[in-house]
Amino acid sequence: MTVNTVPTPSMTSSNSMSSGYCSLDDESEDFTFFTAKTSFFRKPKQAPKQNEAKEEEERGTKDLSEEEVHSRIEEYNAQVSGNGMKLASDGSYTGFIKVHLRLSRPVTVPAVEAGGSEGASRQTGGSSRAPPEDQEATDCGHTEKRTSFYLPCDCVKQIHISSLTTTREVIQGLLKKFMVLDNPRKFALYRQTHRDGQDLFQKLPLSERPLLLRLIAGPDAEQLSFVLKENETGEVEWHAFSVPELQNFLVILEKEEAERVRAVEQKYAVYRQKLEQALQQHDP
Repeated sequence: MTVNTVPTPSMTSSNSMSSGYCSLDDESEDFTFFTAKTSFFRKPKQAPKQNEAKEEEERGTKDLSEEEVHSRIEEYNAQVSGNGMKLASDGSYTGFIKVHLRLSRPVTVPAVEAGGSEGASRQTGGSSRAPPEDQEATDCGHTEKRTSFYLPCDCVKQIHISSLTTTREVIQGLLKKFMVLDNPRKFALYRQTHRDGQDLFQKLPLSERPLLLRLIAGPDAEQLSFVLKENETGEVEWHAFSVPELQNFLVILEKEEAERVRAVEQKYAVYRQKLEQALQQHDP
C-alpha cells in the first residue's frame, strides 16, 4: 500500500508530552468534565456481548460479482479525470481513497535529535505500542526519545490500496506513514455520509474493505468519505495511555475545574447583585 500526500499545513508540535485532553469540545449546562472525549462522571455504556462484538467484527460489505465489478469500474473511471481503478487478471482491483485525519489528541512520534535526522527518517510499524515513559530502551541498550505532535486539522491523505486491503491495514499504513508509535487500537476508520443536511459517521469493522465501499458509492465525496478518528468507546482504555499523558490529564483537569468554579461563582455573583437591586427597589 502506497501513501500519497495531499498538500496540507505542516505538522505542529505540542509543548506538552501529550495532553490528550479535549473537554471543551462539547459544552453542557451540567458542567460535566470530559477527558479523552469521555466523561469521568458519565456512566459507561454497557459493553456489548461477546457474540455481538464478534458478529460486528466479521460483518462486512457483500462482494460484488465479476460482472458487477467490471461495470462499476468502467462507470467509476468515466466520472474521474485521473487516479481511476484498475482491474487485475485475478479479479482484484486497485485504486485510490482519500482519508481525512481528524484527531483531537496528539500522537506520539520518535523525537528528532538535534544535528541528526535518523529519527525523522525512521519509520515504525503501526503495531508498535505506546511506551510507558517518554523513553524506551532498545535492544542495543540505547533509549528512544519520543515526543508528541498535533496533526493539522482535517489533514487529507490519498492512499493507493487494493480491493483486498482491510480497514485494519489502512489504519496501520497511515500510522506508519506518519511514524506514529501509538497503539493502532487507539484509532478507528469511519465512513462519513451526508443525509438530510447532516453528517453521519459509522465506524468500519476492521475486516471491512474500504476500496469496495468506494467503488459502490462512486467517486463523489458527498456520498462517501473516510475519516480517521480516535477510537471512541463507552469506556476509556486508560492502559493504552503513557504515564506522561495520564499525568497531563490530571493537570489539565485541575485547571479546567478551577475555570469552571470561577465561572459558576461569577454567574451567581451576577444573580445576587440583581436580587439585591430588586430588594432595594422594594424598600420604602
